Amino acid sequence: MSTTIELLRHGDTAQRSYRGQLDDPLSELGWSQLRAAVEGREWDRIVASSLQRCAAFARELSQSRGVPLRIDARLAEYHFGAWQGVPIERIAEEQGDALGRFWSDPVTYPPPGGETFDAFRDRLCGALDDVTAEASDERVLVITHGGAIRLLRCLVEGRSYGDMAGIDVPHASLHPLRWPVAVAA
Repeated sequence: MSTTIELLRHGDTAQRSYRGQLDDPLSELGWSQLRAAVEGREWDRIVASSLQRCAAFARELSQSRGVPLRIDARLAEYHFGAWQGVPIERIAEEQGDALGRFWSDPVTYPPPGGETFDAFRDRLCGALDDVTAEASDERVLVITHGGAIRLLRCLVEGRSYGDMAGIDVPHASLHPLRWPVAVAA
């Protein structure tokens, strides 16, 4: 018996930059994307990032379906430091070399003042370890962020974090995940 986890990226926020841990609400498009993504699907419990672009929809879904919900701040997006909220085009124009290094090796070259990838990985892994510990033999929907999904997929798929930029994670997309995974210290 095992826990079945599906990761769901939040919907559109109408923002076009590294949002990170800025607490943006969903746009109307984002709400409709999420409602369409979960139509006809069922879960036994929901766990969501504490940022409102995840938590607000999680609350609506939990209430409408009578499914238990837990909000977990560890599922928040990566903190992009000084790049958070800055349009990517501006970063590319002003700090193109640094942006390229980050995309190719985010562990060694985080954004200025950004979260370390060890910290990001550890908090996400801790959150999913708790999900599997509390949800034996259940189907769990985890509502989180694009960067979080990319990092978790790299772990599960044995990929380098340098592959993250090439993993397609559109708004309101679902990603099945086998967990736990052995993480090298």
